[in-house]
Amino acid sequence: MHDYLRNCLRERGFLPAEDPDTRLTLGEKYEIIDTIGNDLPSLLLEPEFRSYLRGQTLPEWPHPNIPPALLPQARLYYMRLGFIASGYINQIGQPVTHSLPANIARPLCRITDLLGRPPILSYDGYALFNWKRFDPERGIELGNIDTLQNFVHLYDEHWFILVHVEIEAHAARIIDAILTLEEENSFGEQQAVDKCLEQISAAMENILQVLLRIPEKMSDELYFSRFRPYIQQFQDVTYESMGQTVNFRGETGAQSSVMPTLVDFMKIPHQPNRLISHLNDMRHYMPKEHVIWLDAVQAMPDVRPVASRERFNQVLEQMAEFREVHYHWAIKYIARRCNDSQGTGGTPYLKWLKYLIDETRQHQVKG
Repeated sequence: MHDYLRNCLRERGFLPAEDPDTRLTLGEKYEIIDTIGNDLPSLLLEPEFRSYLRGQTLPEWPHPNIPPALLPQARLYYMRLGFIASGYINQIGQPVTHSLPANIARPLCRITDLLGRPPILSYDGYALFNWKRFDPERGIELGNIDTLQNFVHLYDEHWFILVHVEIEAHAARIIDAILTLEEENSFGEQQAVDKCLEQISAAMENILQVLLRIPEKMSDELYFSRFRPYIQQFQDVTYESMGQTVNFRGETGAQSSVMPTLVDFMKIPHQPNRLISHLNDMRHYMPKEHVIWLDAVQAMPDVRPVASRERFNQVLEQMAEFREVHYHWAIKYIARRCNDSQGTGGTPYLKWLKYLIDETRQHQVKG
């Protein structure tokens, strides 16, 4: 893992190294993508949305690769197209469709191929790349951030996304703690390991506080009926002119790299089963540099035999508490409103979360 990636991760966590671009500057013909993106919440209310979109020319990415200087533009381009594609397939109130038009499919497949990920809107496009700061001198935190792209005219969706963005910002301190321990080669020293765990614990406390704020500005009824449908998985969708019919996971917080980092670092032995295979599959929807990081953490020495029982168990308990809050929100926002046992990513979420909670606590060091 090269130094640039290390520095980005410890300063911003899994958020972009620089604040996301807010508009496409690739040339005049690309302005249509920004325009449709900005108008999308209104367009999706129109029965003619799909026919209108079929008549638009969405230009393909203009380069054979992604020059480093244009990575923020590539992420914005992918994000806009990902929202447009999911809006088209999952438009509320319209007949089910299993066909994505070529004018959307071709440019979306092209950019996602260059980014090394499936051609569907995932957590990276929905949250990691989808924010701006009002005051660039202040932190990436609720009250100072807003979304760049939405499906609906409801602040509830902004809030849902922005809670995840602040959580990701806090996670930078978790990565910094792990990297410091690795760079000092101190995995065998209890004092250094405990200091690392203490820093992780402090970040987890902030993360838990943010996750608990979900209901402040997000209605469970509006989430379930108005914008959750837009982040559902694609089932048997044909990408016109691309010669493929696909099944892709929908956007889900399980595609975040925060909890997988902690699971790999703490060496929690989750039992191999169908539920864990879902979790492993989520890595295909993560940015490739995040997967590189997770592989590096997985290869690090086990700190459990070295750490003090109190520090090690505290982090595990916070991880379990995080999953319990998530479990509670899954019941409040989804399970009470339907009989669907699967989340937007196609995961059996309630059963899965319960397994993860129990196995996390079982990994604690006994007194």
